[in-house]
Amino acid sequence: MHCHGMARKKISTTIYITPEQNERLKQLHDKTKVPVAEYIRQGIDMLLDRERRHLPGQLTFDVNGDAAREVGPLASVGEVDQRG
Repeated sequence: MHCHGMARKKISTTIYITPEQNERLKQLHDKTKVPVAEYIRQGIDMLLDRERRHLPGQLTFDVNGDAAREVGPLASVGEVDQRG
């Protein structure tokens, strides 16, 4: 699901976080050298994945014709096979 190692087009946006969140993200960055923006993108991806049932997707059918399942744009290829 995550494509963070790959160069992808990004847009700029402004978010407001608490001073505590900012401090903890800075500490994490200092320890890991991973950019704070990358952690924010990963957090957004986790939320979107968790809430994907609320996002539009497409229906797929089990090979046995059992049940229709919604597959959103954030579902990974292996995940489609594992759900059901």
